[in-house]
Amino acid sequence: MQNVVERVINLLIYLLESPEPASAADIRHTVAGYGQESDEAFHRMFERDKDLLKRLGVPLEMKALDTWEIDFGYTVDPTKYALPDPGLTEPERVALSVAARMVRLGGANAGLGGLLKLGGVERGTGIEPLGADLGAEASVLGDLFLAVTERRKVDFTYAGVSRTVEPYGMAHRRGHWYLVGRTGAGERVFRVDRITDLEVGRDADVFQRPKRFQVKKAMSTNPWEAGSDEVVTASVRFDEGLAWWAARTLDVEPPRTGPMEVELTVANWDAFIGWILGFGSDAEVLAPPELRDAVLDRVEAAVSGLS
Repeated sequence: MQNVVERVINLLIYLLESPEPASAADIRHTVAGYGQESDEAFHRMFERDKDLLKRLGVPLEMKALDTWEIDFGYTVDPTKYALPDPGLTEPERVALSVAARMVRLGGANAGLGGLLKLGGVERGTGIEPLGADLGAEASVLGDLFLAVTERRKVDFTYAGVSRTVEPYGMAHRRGHWYLVGRTGAGERVFRVDRITDLEVGRDADVFQRPKRFQVKKAMSTNPWEAGSDEVVTASVRFDEGLAWWAARTLDVEPPRTGPMEVELTVANWDAFIGWILGFGSDAEVLAPPELRDAVLDRVEAAVSGLS
């Protein structure tokens, strides 16, 4: 799968950069990933790659290479492929910059290069200590996506227990990837960064995904509601500025004015703390004391890690 992605990206870059439409022969001998294939294999591969680019919305076009329109080549017009300037205001660029700085991939900030193309980022903003680091998940995501798409069983360790899972689908939610699949005990949801010792089965098509399966429906519960930690009822206060956001996440009616207080069942403390810290100083855990202390400990650990 990685070879396919690399080859399609190479093809797209070549078509974008080529000053003239490129013939199939030019592509075969220039773009990495095609040159060693037989004629028949190349044409099958090239047709699949063209279809993939079109499904992704790339404006791939055929144009005549001569006046008599005997030979044709392929091209991608950069002006049609490029996104139009969204005309972001300064506050909107600041908001995007903060969001990009909050996400890290293997310790590096994601998206900051793209923000430069949108008009730059705000000055004087440091790197926030609280955010989602996707680096711990990146090493297994490719294998899990392969298992899902080719319906291969997976074996891994989760919470100290060995699991065999039929992977149905994956979803990204609140800074983390989740795997939804069936075990011997029924359908379960697993947070990807907690999966260790992953092994993907050699055989494909060894199970059938339910026809009406929907990842969104399987992820309908909040991640902190399912877990093996001590189950507590948390009392949380959200300030007026972000009460609407919390209400939307929790699917409750927001207050017309003022702060909002809610009670939540928490069985996964780590997931709950990660979510609540996303609100910064606009959210406060009022009870129970042990959960409140756990939130404060996480904040202190993040701050001390910067000093």
